[in-house]
Amino acid sequence: MSSETTHRPLVAILSGAGISTDSGIPDYRGPQGLWRRDPEAEKLVTYDIYMTDPEIRRRSWQMRRDSEALRARPNGAHEAVARLERSGVPVRVITQNVDGLHQIAGMPARKVLELHGTARAVECTHCRARSGMEEALERVAAGEADPACRECGGILKSATVMFGENLDPEVLTEAVAVAQAADIFIAVGTSLQVQPAASLAGMAAEHGARLIIVNAEPTPYDELADEVVREPIGTALPALLDQIGEGARATG
Repeated sequence: MSSETTHRPLVAILSGAGISTDSGIPDYRGPQGLWRRDPEAEKLVTYDIYMTDPEIRRRSWQMRRDSEALRARPNGAHEAVARLERSGVPVRVITQNVDGLHQIAGMPARKVLELHGTARAVECTHCRARSGMEEALERVAAGEADPACRECGGILKSATVMFGENLDPEVLTEAVAVAQAADIFIAVGTSLQVQPAASLAGMAAEHGARLIIVNAEPTPYDELADEVVREPIGTALPALLDQIGEGARATG
């Protein structure tokens, strides 16, 4: 047996809202995005307003109750990412999404970096205690319009990064390390307009990664990309990842 080890490319996938639209979760900045349809909706996820306005909090809890995110199921794109990881190819997901669909599709949680947190948990803004979103929504359904923390009575919010909050520095540091180490960096379903997440694409390219962008609309990083795919994500991403997996097996 040869003493040489076969290099399997590290595939980093930066996923945005576009990867989850086939699961019934609307995006935010696309032509039909939530922020374009209802600019007032941003107030519901803006930290300072949320913390000071009880009516905004009540509306936020109603929005969470009515959200499709917790009822959504992974689609073919999420499943293709998990399938590539199961094939033995090193895969790391950096996601701007808070829906948890990568993990539900089968990606190990330790290999998914959630830049903007998760909508599947709530946290206390005072004592930082965490609990499940489902439990909080049950309290809302039972009549608590603005449920308080059971531990300290503090204000609860979803465990997502609201406008006006900083990203978790540990998660961001790990995301930067993945981007710099990646052999292939795929940005899928993201406008690449929100920093610092968008800068990860440029960082990966600067460190020698093959940059592939899969998105319906142009992005600021298209000129840096080795390949730009405008086809629907639900078919384009599985085809692309299956091709990468076949290439890795051929050299393995």
